[in-house]
Amino acid sequence: DPQIAKEVAKLLEMKAQLGGDEGKQKFVLKTPKGTRDYSPKQMAIRERVFNAIITCFKRHGAEVIDTPVFELKETLTGKYGEDSKLIYDLKDQGGELLSLRYDLTVPFARYLAMNKITNIKRYHIAKVYRRDNPAMTRGRYREFYQCDFDIAGQFDPMIPDAECLKIVHEILSDLQLGDFLIKARLGGFLCAMVNDRRILDGMFAVCGVPDSKFRTICSSVDKLDKMLWEEVRSEMVGEKGLSPEAADRIGEYVQLHGGLDLIERLLQDPKLSQNKLAKEGLGDMKLLFEYLTLFGITGQISFDLSLARGLDYYTGAIFEAVLLQQENDHAEEPVSVGSVAGGGRYDGLVGMFDPKGRKVPCVGVSIGIERIFSILEQRVEASEEKIRTTETQVLVASAQKKLLEERLKLVSELWDAGIKAEVLYKKNPKLLNQLQYCEDTGIPLVAIVGEQELKDGVVKLRVVATREEVSVRRESLVEEIRMRTSQP
Repeated sequence: DPQIAKEVAKLLEMKAQLGGDEGKQKFVLKTPKGTRDYSPKQMAIRERVFNAIITCFKRHGAEVIDTPVFELKETLTGKYGEDSKLIYDLKDQGGELLSLRYDLTVPFARYLAMNKITNIKRYHIAKVYRRDNPAMTRGRYREFYQCDFDIAGQFDPMIPDAECLKIVHEILSDLQLGDFLIKARLGGFLCAMVNDRRILDGMFAVCGVPDSKFRTICSSVDKLDKMLWEEVRSEMVGEKGLSPEAADRIGEYVQLHGGLDLIERLLQDPKLSQNKLAKEGLGDMKLLFEYLTLFGITGQISFDLSLARGLDYYTGAIFEAVLLQQENDHAEEPVSVGSVAGGGRYDGLVGMFDPKGRKVPCVGVSIGIERIFSILEQRVEASEEKIRTTETQVLVASAQKKLLEERLKLVSELWDAGIKAEVLYKKNPKLLNQLQYCEDTGIPLVAIVGEQELKDGVVKLRVVATREEVSVRRESLVEEIRMRTSQP
C-alpha cells in the first residue's frame, strides 16, 4: 500500500532528525510505581505459598472462578466507602468507562447477580489494583495478589462463618508464620479478632452516636490497633464532632476483648441487651464461638470490640488475623505486627447488583499474600536456605565426545515419559561441567550415556549428592528415576 509506505518514510525521516542512538540513554528501565518483578527464586517461594493456600481451599470443597481484570466503572463505584479514591480508572474505551478491579469481592458479587447464582463456595486468586501511594517496604503495592475464599448462600447462622475462620487458622498454621516470629523475638502466635458490625452499630446507638456518624466513627475505632484510645477519642470529638460523653461511653466498650465469657457478660449488659441489633449480634457471636470450640481453635481467637474494618459492604461478623510478637518475657500484651488475613459477612452486596434487589448472603476471607510472602522471603534470606527454581529431576549427560544424538534421543524418551529432564546445549560438554551444572541448580540425578553403556543397553545413573553410580537397564530407567525422586 503506497499510503503506508509514505507514512513509514515520513516516520523514518523524523527518526533521522531526532538523531541516531543518542535518545536511548534517556530511556529509564524501571517497573512502574508500586509494582515489582518477581525473580525465579521469589516465584519459587510464592508458588509454595499459593500451593498451601489452594490445597486448603480445595480441602474445604471450593470451586475456582476468574473474572476480568477490569470492570465497568459503575460496578465498582460506591462499594468501598472512603477508599473509592484509590480505584484505578482507565481512559474511555470505545464508549465504556472502565476501572481496574480493586478487590475480588465486588467482581464476585457482580458475577453472582449476573448469573443468578444463589449458592456457591468459590476461591479466586488474582491481581488487584489500587492507586495507593505505595509504601513498598511495608508490602503495600499498586498491583498485588489477593487470595479469596467465599461462601454464598442461605444457610443456618454462623456455620459458614466458623469454617472461614477455620480456613484462616489452617493456612496460617500450615505456613508456620508463627515460628518465624518466635525466632525473631521471644514468644509469638497467631490471633484472629472477630467482631460483628451489628454489635458495633448497636453499641454506637447505646452510646448515643447519631446514625449519620456511624460510618465515620467506625473508621476512627478501626485505628485502635495503631493508635492509643486517647488519640482516637480526640479524633472523634475534635474532628468528627462527637459529644465527649458518647466518646467516653464507646471507650468503655471498645477496649474490651476476650472469648465466650466476654460475650456472656455483654449479653447481660443492661444497656446492650436492650438494643435489638446488639443482642442479635451477640447471640450470633456466642454461636460462632461454640462452633469454633468444636473446631478446636478458640485458643487463637479473641472477640475484640475495637475492630471495625473499614469497607462499607460488611454487615455481620468481621475478622482479621494479625501476627503477634511479644517484645520480651515480661510484655503485658502481645504486639501486633500486622494483618495477614481479613474478611467477614457481606449480605447486601449481591443485592446492590440485582435489578430486583434479591439478596444472596455471603461470607468470605482474604489471605494477605503479599505480607506473608515478604515474611517468608526475609526468612529465606536470613537462613540462607537454598531454593530450587526448577524441578528438573535428571540431567542427561555424556562422558565422551560425539554423543549429542544419543543424549537428545534419551532426553526425548524421558520427556515423553513425563520425567523432568534437561540436557546441556553443547555438542561435546565436559563431564565435569555437566556435573557442576547439577550442583548449581540442585538437579539430584545424572543419567550418563557412554559408548560402552549404549552397547550394553544400560544407562549409568549417578546421584549428585552422594556420587554413587548404578547401572540401570534402559527400559527400567524411567521407573528408577521416578522411584528416586518421588516425594516422601
